[in-house]
Amino acid sequence: MSWGTELWDQFDNLEKHTQWGIDILEKYIKFVKERTEIELSYAKQLRNLSKKYQPKKNSKEEEEYKYTSCRAFLSTLNEMNDYAGQHEVISENMTAQITVDLARYVQELKQERKSNFHDGRKAQQHIETCWKQLESSKRRFERDCKEADRAQQYFEKMDADINVTKADVEKARQQAQIRHQMAEDSKADYSSILQKFNQEQHEYYHTHIPSIFQKIQEMEERRIVRIGESMKTYAEVDRQVIPIIGKCLDGIVKAAEAIDQKNDSQLVIEAYKSGFEPPGDIEFEDYTQPLKRTVSDNSLSNSRGDGKPELKFGGKSKGKLWPFIKKNKGATPEDFSNLPPEQRRKKLQQKVDELNKEMQKEADQRDAITKMKDVYLKNPQMGDPASLDHKLTEVSQNIDKLRLEAQKFEAWLAEVEGRLPVRGEQTRRQSGMYDGQGGPTGNSCAQDRESSPDGSYTEERSQENEVKVLAADFDDEFDDEEPLPAIGTCKALYTFEGQNEGTISVLEGEILYVIEEDKGDGWTRIRRNEDEEGYVPTSYVEVYLDKNAKGAKTYI
Repeated sequence: MSWGTELWDQFDNLEKHTQWGIDILEKYIKFVKERTEIELSYAKQLRNLSKKYQPKKNSKEEEEYKYTSCRAFLSTLNEMNDYAGQHEVISENMTAQITVDLARYVQELKQERKSNFHDGRKAQQHIETCWKQLESSKRRFERDCKEADRAQQYFEKMDADINVTKADVEKARQQAQIRHQMAEDSKADYSSILQKFNQEQHEYYHTHIPSIFQKIQEMEERRIVRIGESMKTYAEVDRQVIPIIGKCLDGIVKAAEAIDQKNDSQLVIEAYKSGFEPPGDIEFEDYTQPLKRTVSDNSLSNSRGDGKPELKFGGKSKGKLWPFIKKNKGATPEDFSNLPPEQRRKKLQQKVDELNKEMQKEADQRDAITKMKDVYLKNPQMGDPASLDHKLTEVSQNIDKLRLEAQKFEAWLAEVEGRLPVRGEQTRRQSGMYDGQGGPTGNSCAQDRESSPDGSYTEERSQENEVKVLAADFDDEFDDEEPLPAIGTCKALYTFEGQNEGTISVLEGEILYVIEEDKGDGWTRIRRNEDEEGYVPTSYVEVYLDKNAKGAKTYI
């Protein structure tokens, strides 16, 4: 099966067919290109969707994600972000492996097709030229034969005429001989050209055209194979990301299975539990017998032995009416005494944790300044140690303030949790009376709080038992330290001109040793060699920590 033998006379149709094949290939390239654009657009929309529903920092939404169902939703958003990344991978791989590759191949195919058909047209033109030569020699031979025949007839006529002179007869005879010789020459020329044409025609139809058409056939078959391979690649690019997409979906399923309704219910209890007991029954007050009611109230007060008038609610503590009393919407007291016991304890614990974190941050900063000062003492050329004294004093003062604040809140927290003894009744500061009447404080969970008429809670304090907080002194003496060991390496992302004391200049792309991580102040301590070390902005370097190094942290 060869186009050269089977389609020897279909030059124009083959030219149209091969052009159609190139058009099909370009159509497929356009299809893949549009698919990549759709994948990119889909990935972008998925990322925007995931970003849209991500919790905003420092907002109430972040508090919602303590519930397992909300954490599962957050995991779903993160997995969808990774899912979008796989669609970007599909787009990138299809562009690199199909679109770009086929576009280059189409250009090569067009050039090869143009060359093959150029050779075919050249062969056609040559055979056409030979044919024209043959036709021209044939017509010339025919014309000379006719001229020779007419000259012979004229000579015979002149020779038969007795009135014609012998000279005219001889002239006619010579003219006939000349014409006859010309006809013989034309015959020989025609015969030679005919033989040559037949040879050229045989080579054209049995050598040149089959060879050219065979090349065109091979070119077309390569195009067909290439588009088939591209379709396989198209499917393979999709198949390659299926395992990762499967992992993303598995992550969503795993997050969904981690939802714990009991845990979420417990969190609701922790979030809103007041710590109070439900209010007791209210005694019936019989206004038809005022005398008996007065006697009953007096006997009730005397039976308690405190000599103070009692509330009208059957001796129940005012604090137990908290759910039915309007809450105070004024400014929140510093000790959160307006909250129910359980909520107050949580708020105080949260405040203590925040203060401890701030103290740790300040302590880390103090350590960093102290180490830098120590470096300056050992290497005066790097900076003046005295320049850090002011900053060190300021940080120490901040720590003192935070420590005092933390101790104050810890004292309030200890009171709520019952770790401190309850203060005497004689030193308590009474809150406002309900309905203008006084009464002893009930035995509530807070033990030292009473409900005011507007529903807020007032903490009772006494000057005699006020908690005294003393600031601890800090030891400013530091022992000489050996040079810090390297805990990893880093690569400079940008060039940094270290012009201030304690800093070091780095060039973009330079690899250095990390000897101290960022302590939260935005600076990382690095070393170039034994004599050159200093601080650079953390954002200027990419850090690679050694997990086995002492003090190295692992980030997930």
